[in-house]
Amino acid sequence: MNKLINVGFGNIVNADKIIAIIMPDSAPAKRLMQNAKKSGTAIDATHGRKIQSCLIMEGSQVVFSALTTETIVERLSDSKETGS
Repeated sequence: MNKLINVGFGNIVNADKIIAIIMPDSAPAKRLMQNAKKSGTAIDATHGRKIQSCLIMEGSQVVFSALTTETIVERLSDSKETGS
């Protein structure tokens, strides 16, 4: 069964498909976000709030989240420990 993780505001992603979780502050991250928006592979899960983290997914999708990278890593760790 796929492990799912909440990335904020009821938005759920498949935890097994996450390649990296990055902070959006650096210039390369900003370029990655712009390229994802232009190519249509960006998924905005922020509900209009500031982007705090970017999840790089298999298949070149980039998920924008209003949760911090630390919060997402905690949720990811908790889901792996509990097996859910």
